[in-house]
Formats: sequence, structure tokens, C-alpha cells
Amino acid sequence: MNGNPGESTFSAFCRLSAEYAVTHEDFIMLVPEKLAKTPLLDKLPADKFIVDDGCAGSRLLKAAGLALAGKKPWVTGSVSELAGGSYSHIREAAALPQLPVRIAAVNGGFSSAHEGAAVQLLEDIAIMRTIPGMNIFIPADKTSLQGMMAESENINGPLYIRLGSTAAPDVEERPDEANIFRGARILRPGSGITICACGIMVNQALAAADQLERQNISAEVIDCCGIKPFPEQTLLSSVRKTGCCVTAEEHGAIGGLFGAAAECLSRTYPVPMRSVAVADQFVSSGTSEELREYYGLTWQEIVDASAQVWALRRR
Repeated sequence: MNGNPGESTFSAFCRLSAEYAVTHEDFIMLVPEKLAKTPLLDKLPADKFIVDDGCAGSRLLKAAGLALAGKKPWVTGSVSELAGGSYSHIREAAALPQLPVRIAAVNGGFSSAHEGAAVQLLEDIAIMRTIPGMNIFIPADKTSLQGMMAESENINGPLYIRLGSTAAPDVEERPDEANIFRGARILRPGSGITICACGIMVNQALAAADQLERQNISAEVIDCCGIKPFPEQTLLSSVRKTGCCVTAEEHGAIGGLFGAAAECLSRTYPVPMRSVAVADQFVSSGTSEELREYYGLTWQEIVDASAQVWALRRR
């Protein structure tokens, strides 16, 4: 696994937002009071953000108004308050009129692991996927986040980006914009198994590929940073070579990356699949690393799942 410590995608978002705000006249960010003490506001120009001490729903309504006035507003807040507490505001104020409201959801996955099940919303991607016209990205590192922020300029409707607070090692030194624009980037070519991962699980997928190589099994690793629209052609091209697929995500097993990949493959090219994700349950408190270990979100589980589908692969 990549040994560089990297930075969290939220930290990268703070830095990149400051650069983005300077070059984009229509940029404005709505920030909750509790994020005002983070590096986010240390770096943003003073005329490019609004601190709003109201609820997330209030910020979303204001963002919709700003979008109608010609801005491309970004709304920040935690995953639990945005995806969990403001579903109707996102649906009715941003998605239904297809306004360019960008939702940057912080503390995704196990990032807020110490705060317990009420705050760790591991079903946010499933919730967002059900909203018609919603675009969804999960960056694995600062490189993919940079590509997503650039891609957001081409999106006229709403956008949801899940950011983590856990350090995420860089998985690629140079941006491959062509792949990012398709919502995926092939990090390692292979012919035996397709491993499709997102977010912080991408590095676990690469570590699993290293182990599988020692077992003479060639794994193709795809960073699936775009969940919706889903990069179907990238996945299909891979499984036509490998004949099987494993997905890995810091999310519940229902409705996330596995759901998107399974829907794609079942329609066009069914192959044996396994999911490495949290089972259908609420989760406990702990550190992010402890919870990933406890709930089986590590490279070892990806290797085990890969061995299972490899034995069943379509030939």
C-alpha cells in the first residue's frame, strides 16, 4: 500500500476551494458556524463565503436562491445534517429545478467514527442516488478531488461530493483528466479480477492487488470516483477481460457503489460479484481505523472476496 501520509479530502477541499474561488466569479460558499473554525475559512477570500448559523435546510434554500441569481453556490456541512437531515430541501429546492447547487458533505464514511451511529451516516450515497438528476462524486485523494471540481463546471444540475476527514494517501501523482472526466481512472491494469473501489478504500484495493499478484492473480483496480453518472463503459470494458468483479466502499452494502455496479452489470454483462462494505446495520464508536478493521473494510477482505469471484468468474 502507498506509504505516503497524504491529506484528507476535506483538507484538500479547503485548499482547492480558495484557488477555485479566485478564478470563478460565480463562486460563493455557504458555511455552517461549526466549520467556521476550520481551515476552510482561513483560506477562502472574505467575499466568497457566507457563514450561516441556521440549519442545513436553511443553507440549501439560500443556495437555491443564489443559483437562481446566477451563482454556482457550494453548501458545506456534515453528511448527517445534509444527506440525513435535509433530504427534502435537496430534492425540492435543488434537484427538482435542476439548479447548480454543489453540496460538499464533510465527515463521510467513518470520518466521524467517535461520534456514534447517529452521526455516522453510512447510507448517504444510497439516499443521494435515488434523487433524479443528482450527480455524485467520492474523491480518493486530492488529485481526484481537483478533477471533480474542474468537472463541476460542466454540470448544470446539483452535485454531491462526499469528503473525508481521515488522511488519504495520494494514489496517483499526476492527474489523468481524461479518466476523471469519465468518472473513473484505472490505477492498475489486470486481467484476472476487476476491483472497483471509491474513497479511502481505493488504497485498500491497491494493497489487495499487491497480495493477489503474489498469488499469481492479476487484478485490475479502478478508482470509481463517479458514482452517478456511473462510469459504465470503464467497468464493462474491465469485466469483459476479467469475468468477475469486487467492489469496496466505506458505505453500507445497500445502494452505494456495489448497487450502482450491480445495476450496470446485471443489465448488460452479468458476472460473479462480491461487495466489501458494511453489512445492513448501524455501527459503533471508535477510531476510523478500528471501525474499518471491525467491520471488515480492509485489503484482507478484498483479497478474500476476490478469491471467491475468481473461482466463479465468467469464462
